[in-house]
Amino acid sequence: MRRGNRNYVQMAVVGIVAAAVGIAAGLLINWFPPAASKQAGPIDTLWNVLLIVSIPVFVLVSVVVLFSVKWFRVRPGEENMDGDPIHGNTRLEVVWTAIPSILIAGLVIYAYLVLVDIEKAPANAAQERHVHVLGQQFNWQFRYADKGADGKPVRSDVLYLPKGESVMFDIDTVDVLHDFWVPTFRMKIDAVPGVTTHYRITPTQLGTHSVVCAELCGLGHAFMRTYVRVVTPQQFRQWVRRQGAPAAAAGGGGGKTAAVDGRKLFAEGNGTSIACGTCHKLADAHTSGQTGPALDKSIAQDDAAAIKDMIIHPNAEIAAGFQKGIMPQDYEKTLSPAELDALVNYLDKVTSK
Repeated sequence: MRRGNRNYVQMAVVGIVAAAVGIAAGLLINWFPPAASKQAGPIDTLWNVLLIVSIPVFVLVSVVVLFSVKWFRVRPGEENMDGDPIHGNTRLEVVWTAIPSILIAGLVIYAYLVLVDIEKAPANAAQERHVHVLGQQFNWQFRYADKGADGKPVRSDVLYLPKGESVMFDIDTVDVLHDFWVPTFRMKIDAVPGVTTHYRITPTQLGTHSVVCAELCGLGHAFMRTYVRVVTPQQFRQWVRRQGAPAAAAGGGGGKTAAVDGRKLFAEGNGTSIACGTCHKLADAHTSGQTGPALDKSIAQDDAAAIKDMIIHPNAEIAAGFQKGIMPQDYEKTLSPAELDALVNYLDKVTSK
């Protein structure tokens, strides 16, 4: 066998082995969290197909470049010499242009078919649940067509979904560009000012899943997080019925005024206001928000009057390391006087030294 042929065989063997190892490694890596929606399966399969196709192409180009460097590098004494003039190989140029074009076209068609499949409306589209997702710096709010105990549409700062039922998200923003993403669902889409975007999912796994913003939207972007709680359809209907019902007196935390549970109000909100625990860490309420300061220390020396003023006028005094405009300005409107007093009394008690 001539030396040139041996070189090509060597290059082919290295390329095949490297591509096989790369594909195996790519398929073995857990790129994503566990799938939790019907749409996640086809998306994961698409990802694996892209890996299987793209890794050999990357390896081919890399191997050719590296072997070319080895074989055709400048030797000592050749620094000022030009290489032999060549015309090139027209057939080879046609081949290496045609094959990538065919591969790209095939992948585009496959990706389009996957997108059409996962966006297909269910057979019982009339029964599909719509949830209005509203993003604003730096929190999410979810509004349902379902009505709570008070006859009003349910609002929540935590997304509740029934397992196995198709949900269409209608996504808006009140300020800048955001991106609504639940990694375990795989789907995500921009929340664009002035435009309502949409996508649908069908949850398949019970439990709690993270909601994040996947678009840089300001200094608090990294903390624009909340949760999806996927429950059984029966539990979801029970949750809806509880929304808007008068809060029963509850023990613990010492934060009750006019039958309002201050701890629950802090952690979950009242369906209209953004829950304080979404943005603030507080040990007694078991919240871990980081958009705003941790309250166990930051308001420990403040009395009830000062705490109330901070809630009503959040921009009057800003904690070090934070900026104006992050905290909602309308708590005096979204909280009733009894709820505001309960929240203030609760925070005053659990943060006192």
